[in-house]
Amino acid sequence: MSAPLTRIDPLMHATQSPASPLCAESHALPAENLLARFDRFGPRYTSYPTADRFVEAFDGRALHTAIEDRRDSWSARPVALYVHIPFCESLCYYCACNKIVTKHKERATPYLDSLFREVELWRERIGERARAGQLHLGGGTPTYLDDSQLALLIERLSSAFEFTPHAERAIEVDPRTVDRARLERLRRLGFNRISFGVQDLDPAVQEAVHRVQSEAEIAELMRAARDLRFDSINIDLIYGLPRQTPAGFARTIERIIALRPDRVALYAYAHMPQRFKPQRRIHESELPPAAHRVTMLAQAIAAFSTGGYDYVGMDHFALPQDALARAKRQGLLTRDFQGYTANPECDLIALGVSAISKLGAIYSQNHRDIEGYQEALKTGNLPVMRGIVLSRDDLVRRSIIMALMCQGEVSFESIEQAHLVDFRKAFASELQELAPFEAENLIRIEPDYLRVTELGWFFVRAIAMVFDRYVRTSVAMSPRARLI
Repeated sequence: MSAPLTRIDPLMHATQSPASPLCAESHALPAENLLARFDRFGPRYTSYPTADRFVEAFDGRALHTAIEDRRDSWSARPVALYVHIPFCESLCYYCACNKIVTKHKERATPYLDSLFREVELWRERIGERARAGQLHLGGGTPTYLDDSQLALLIERLSSAFEFTPHAERAIEVDPRTVDRARLERLRRLGFNRISFGVQDLDPAVQEAVHRVQSEAEIAELMRAARDLRFDSINIDLIYGLPRQTPAGFARTIERIIALRPDRVALYAYAHMPQRFKPQRRIHESELPPAAHRVTMLAQAIAAFSTGGYDYVGMDHFALPQDALARAKRQGLLTRDFQGYTANPECDLIALGVSAISKLGAIYSQNHRDIEGYQEALKTGNLPVMRGIVLSRDDLVRRSIIMALMCQGEVSFESIEQAHLVDFRKAFASELQELAPFEAENLIRIEPDYLRVTELGWFFVRAIAMVFDRYVRTSVAMSPRARLI
């Protein structure tokens, strides 16, 4: 599944282990002040502008123009591919993904036919067999598809795109839908990265969110994935779920560290039942209070730090030898709709219902319902519902925000040369608004650089939001106003 909507939660320094690399900078900061000033909702910046700023005036013609503009470079610069599989066998109450819950597996067949038609339309418009360096299957539950359906999907993609020799091929997996034999078949299909949605190992929490899976099953799948030599194994966790307590979640973190996944994504649960119907089945009285949420986050950060994991950024941790951690150390980290990645920045072709493509200075989103998606394809058109052509201002702000989110620093000279602006003059108001962050030692503003400190990494989204023009011009920063 895709990441749940998240909230900016600060580090509770009082629970931090002395072995953590952040201690030297954070030991004097009062947690209460950080909570009061920086605990607010905001975008995850998997794109800029964020998807809530896309417009329906953007249509297939705008996407076609973007495809034409790239015509001379399809074979030279590999693209990334994303495929959205919306189906799930059972409902997880916390979920905010675009999904269809059904046990009728035959519903996947017409959807795949539509996917294959979309692949063919892209091939026709590109006019050649473009190179692909990445493939990510998300959902929903990609493993809802059986082996023959997945094999056919890979075959159709391979006929339209030439995968590079060391292409990254990732798939999101619901542990309840696979066993060792199934993982072996996924490996034979070419998948080399895998992500298990675990969320919490506490049976009481699992029952509250309608996602029961035993710790023993997770451990066995981890052993199998390691035996099968997947390049990277990720586990997704969520804090802030019903019935979670700091003590209970600490036990989950301890067990996860013992399983030794290469990566961990630690997301915050945002309860918005008015927007996501499945969340109405969660009893609000069982949700942990804000103070407990912060404690759970702080304990997790300390545990992963002392457990040998590097903090990559936002909500991601990785073992030092993992490609994601190496990219962070080398300043090569990038960010796309799947979150942080170690791959070079590139265009993204996204397939399936609700999927969002990125080509240069445009974002294009497919229809969010299957009916609209399939109807558009029947007319011979790519199923575009909305999108955006980035303005000059959008482009320079995207460069700044992504530099902050990925490298933790902005070179004023680099921005000035790339976008022909005087950084300090153009962003004088933003630099002034960053003063509170600098006062709390979250950033350093130098003559030619803006740098995020070690502690500041835990607030990097809040720092990036200062440069978000759409946030700045919003009438109010309501906690419910802007979530993407």
